[in-house]
Amino acid sequence: MEERAGGSRSLDVHRLGRLSYAEGLELQAHLVEERRADAIPDTLLLVEHPHVITLGTGAHEENVLADEGRRRELGIELYEVGRGGDVTYHGPGQLVGYPILDLKPDRKDVHRYLRDLEETLIRVATSYGIEADRTRGRTGVWTRTGKLAAIGVRLSSGWITSHGFALNVSTDLGYFRTIVPCGISDRGVTSLERELGRPVTLEDASERVVEVFSAVFECQLSVA
Repeated sequence: MEERAGGSRSLDVHRLGRLSYAEGLELQAHLVEERRADAIPDTLLLVEHPHVITLGTGAHEENVLADEGRRRELGIELYEVGRGGDVTYHGPGQLVGYPILDLKPDRKDVHRYLRDLEETLIRVATSYGIEADRTRGRTGVWTRTGKLAAIGVRLSSGWITSHGFALNVSTDLGYFRTIVPCGISDRGVTSLERELGRPVTLEDASERVVEVFSAVFECQLSVA
């Protein structure tokens, strides 16, 4: 693994803009193999997906509320994927992050990894003046209004991470009515724009995520 001054790890950041979910899956699979072979440093992909519903390994199909016809009408794709968690939605205005990290040797702790992702997103919210926190027993980041960010990860052999987090920035929250988000029916969803009552760009949110992620994970940045 590449290291830089002070022993911190190098992190390549790729801002890829709008990317289909299928392309995102293919790219992650490739980069996981590259990371396992130590051919690349730790990497963070930041993307925006077209409308898609994804079902994790713990998903309950009844949490997809829109049938095939309704999904076709709304232009929503459906994927079963290998991340943890239940059902979630990705779409325009949402910043999706895919960390491809080698957790060896000192971060081989799934609980710690999830909490570090939450910490990253909590600090991003705080940078906007938004009070956000964890909810006991529920992975993700929440405000008093609802869920601001979802997290669902996969760890492959060799402690290489993929999948990651989805931060609602300017997302049309109406699309979440097509699912029971993460199987949680008693809490709503929210976004940075909803919390602030003003526009927020993906570019600005992306800059803040990169800055905070590198601090929480103690990385030196190399931005592509």
